[in-house]
Parts: sequence; structure tokens; C-alpha cells
Amino acid sequence: MDYQLLPFRFERFNDTEYLLTNEVGEYIFLQNEDFHRFVNGEMDIHSDLFYDIESKQIATTDKVEDVVSMLATKFRTKKSILRDFTSLHMVVPTLRCNSSCIYCQVARKNRDDHSADMTKQTAKNIVKTIFQSPSPCIKIEFQGGDPSTDFEMVKYIIEEAEWQNLFKKKELDFVICTNLTLLNEKIVKYLKEHNCMISTSLDGPKDLHDTNRPLQDKELDHHAIFEKHLSMIREIWGNNDCASALMTTSKYSLGRFKDIIDEYIRLGFNSIFLRSLNPYGFAKQYKEKIAYPIEDFIENYKEGLDYIIELNKKGTFFVEGFAALLLRRMLTPFATGFVDLQSPAGVGIAGVIYDYDGSVYVSDEARMMARFKNYYFRLGNVNENSYQEMFNGELLHHIISSACTECLPVCSECVFQPYCGADPVRNMSEQGDMIGFRPTNEMCKKTKSIIHYLFELLHRHDPEINRIFWSWLN
Repeated sequence: MDYQLLPFRFERFNDTEYLLTNEVGEYIFLQNEDFHRFVNGEMDIHSDLFYDIESKQIATTDKVEDVVSMLATKFRTKKSILRDFTSLHMVVPTLRCNSSCIYCQVARKNRDDHSADMTKQTAKNIVKTIFQSPSPCIKIEFQGGDPSTDFEMVKYIIEEAEWQNLFKKKELDFVICTNLTLLNEKIVKYLKEHNCMISTSLDGPKDLHDTNRPLQDKELDHHAIFEKHLSMIREIWGNNDCASALMTTSKYSLGRFKDIIDEYIRLGFNSIFLRSLNPYGFAKQYKEKIAYPIEDFIENYKEGLDYIIELNKKGTFFVEGFAALLLRRMLTPFATGFVDLQSPAGVGIAGVIYDYDGSVYVSDEARMMARFKNYYFRLGNVNENSYQEMFNGELLHHIISSACTECLPVCSECVFQPYCGADPVRNMSEQGDMIGFRPTNEMCKKTKSIIHYLFELLHRHDPEINRIFWSWLN
């Protein structure tokens, strides 16, 4: 053999080809006969195909140590998000909400129930804890309930954080997650003044949105209020980028992804994140009524992605968020900050959530599990525990040690491992332990299927599709 094989993963991609990937996500397709010739050391090192393989550091004719050094640099870049530690800090000022979403993942409270409101002392301790993070960038995201039901507490936390940051001098951002219905001009002007972006939820056209996300006051038209307030927000901010939206797929959404996408475009959004149902809260409790086989979501997702690609081909710039996230991992050397797909898992070390009572959980999903009396992923409480006890304690070390795809069963050998991530919270919720069992793991099925489909699209070498994908990344 005139060349040295370097670590790579492989899988038969179709009847005639194999897909090979290395530790940093470089990939290549090889015809069956070329693959066998390559692994048997019989490939011509002067062929164009071998030059292509060598350029992706899957084999080398050079000194192995030099190539490994280059791979290590790329690997550090891919994992650079770990260097800053926790940057996303979600805060729950209250559990009060005026919606009755059929898939609500937390035990929400009615608007007049103040039993789950945050106190100022707890808020002050949360902000103090947040600014002990070594990350130079801090994003505080207000979750709920609906944070707008206790906007005075939101203001208190924003202003306390801004005061702290006069001394810490970090890059500080705010986001509020709200259904928009309780916002008014005064609130929106305050949010703009403090550069607090708005994240909301839109599940599709009026009938679908109101089915998935009805208001507790049945007399009110959720979708109509949403549209009116969205217009007001954009007028005050002077642009459409101040508010982003997420959708959640219930069984009523299946077969309607084109309608949902069209509604996003009609309302002036330039992206959508086609999101499946998370198995927490009511979504798990009433699974028979609103859930569906993950295969149905995958089929709908592919149809939705194809439709979005066609819209882009016709001149409408519109991004599918999950595909863009995966494509950035597949096509660029850079790290991505999406907490749900990190290795080691992003829980606790990329993002964390502070509940209304000061309890700290490794993720929003962990908080949802706690609503139903499972406190496994609770790191501590800001009123009782120090930063070091919570973020450098045994529990978080144990969670992260069980959440590296590079060494998890099945994941470690998977050709898609460089683009994927671990989710110990969901594994615990669905399968009873943090590692989980891949053959029956729905998150694994969904992510692998979507990555595979993106590779299918890339492998067509269609210049229009490639142009569209790169426009999403740029």
C-alpha cells in the first residue's frame, strides 16, 4: 500500500455507492468498486479520485503526523463552541399564560394565578449566576408560560442584567418568547429600546394555528390578534427581522406543510423551522390525540423542503432552518450553536434554564420533565447553590460524559456522526436512560433521514440547488 488510511466512517448510500465521512465532516461518495479498491490499498495514488480523497484527509501519502495535526485544527474549530461554555441562559419569569396549546410542554398557570411568579430576589440571584459564566457572549431568553403576562419582571431582569454588564462588559442580547397577543405599543417600544428580539409561534393558517394554539378566552381570535400585533411590532421596529417564528407539528399539521409555508411567506417571514412534536408535557400525556409516527413527519418534512427549494428557484428567498443548520455542518468548517445537536450534548454547557423558583435545569426539556415530578436533570437552585456547585458539579459531569456521540453505541460508527449530536434528556424521557437505544430512537430516525435526504440533494450536483443552499448559509 502506497498510502495510509486515516480514520473515517462509511455506509452504503445506495445500490452503487458508499458515503465516507471523517471526524471533521469532510465527505466523499465512492462507487462500490472504487471503495473496495481503496480500502484494499489498490487505488492509484496519481488518480484524480485519490487526490480528492487525500484532499479530504481520508487517506494520505504524506507524513501521518502532519495530516493529523491539520485534522486536529479543524476538529478544534468544529468544537470551538465548547471554549466559551454556557452562552444561552433561558429564564422563566412566570408560568402564567393566556394560551391553551394542545401540546403545551409545561404545566402552565392561568393569567390570574400568581403562584408561579418569580420574586425579585430570585431574579437578582439568577442574573448574578448568569454573569459568572466565562462566555464572552450572553443571551438571556425569556420563556414561560408567556413572559408577557409578567412583563414587569422581564423589565427588572433586563435592567439588572444591563447594570451587571456595565462591569462585566460582555456581548449581551435578549429574546422574549411570546404568543404576541398581550403585547402593546408601550411594551414593544421598550423591547426595541433594549434590543430585545421577539420570538413567537406560528403553526400555519388561521384554522390550523387556532386548533393547535387556542387562547384560554375562547371568544378571542388568536390568529387575527397575532397578525395585527405582528404588523404593529414591525412598524415600530422598522423592519421584519425583529420577530422570528417557530412552528410545531401536531397531527393536524400533517399534509399541510405547503399551506404552513405559504402562510409564513404571506406574513412576511423569510424562514421557517419545520419542527416535530417534542414528547413532553401534554404532547406526551395526550399522545394518542395529537402525536403521529415519526415516519409521517419525515415524509412531510421532505415534501416541505422540496416545496421551499422550488419557491427559491422561482425567486422567493426562503430558508428552512433545520436544513440550513445541518448544511452549515456538512459544507463548512465552522461550529454551530444549536443546543439540541451538540457533541458533547449542549445541555448545561451551551444552554441552561432558570425556573421561576430559581431551580436550574440543563435544558428546557429537563424543566418540562420536572413539571411531571422527574427532577433528574436539576442542577440546583440559585438561592441555595453556588455557580461552581451547579456548573462544575458531579451531576453535570456525569450527564456530559454520557453524551458524546463519538463514543456512544451505534453513534460512534455512524457515517452521519460528525453532523449530529446527543440528547440525554430526551433519551431519558423516552427510553429510560441517558444513552438510549438507537434502533428505536425517534430523534435518531428523524435526524438521520433528513441528513440522508440533504446528501441526496447535494449528490445531484444541481447548480440551482447548490446555489440555494449556499445562499441560506451566506
